[in-house]
Amino acid sequence: MIKPYADDTGATQIGDLQVENGSDCVAVYGSIDLTRDKQGLEHARKLKSLLDAVVQSLEAEKDLPDHVPPPKPTDTVDNPFK
Repeated sequence: MIKPYADDTGATQIGDLQVENGSDCVAVYGSIDLTRDKQGLEHARKLKSLLDAVVQSLEAEKDLPDHVPPPKPTDTVDNPFK
């Protein structure tokens, strides 16, 4: 699992849900089915643990800004291996 806001390189996956760590933003995208079985319970626990860590990290900030601008889009480059 990642430590929220600790670096700009960490990433993890829960089911088909992707989580990318950043120093100003934790990006969550994709989808996940929390099925009514053992796998669904495992996914739900991992998701809860991740969100609990995000909330704890944010609550620990002394001077949390009102708003952080969204990340700038990255430039697209041609694939050099084509």
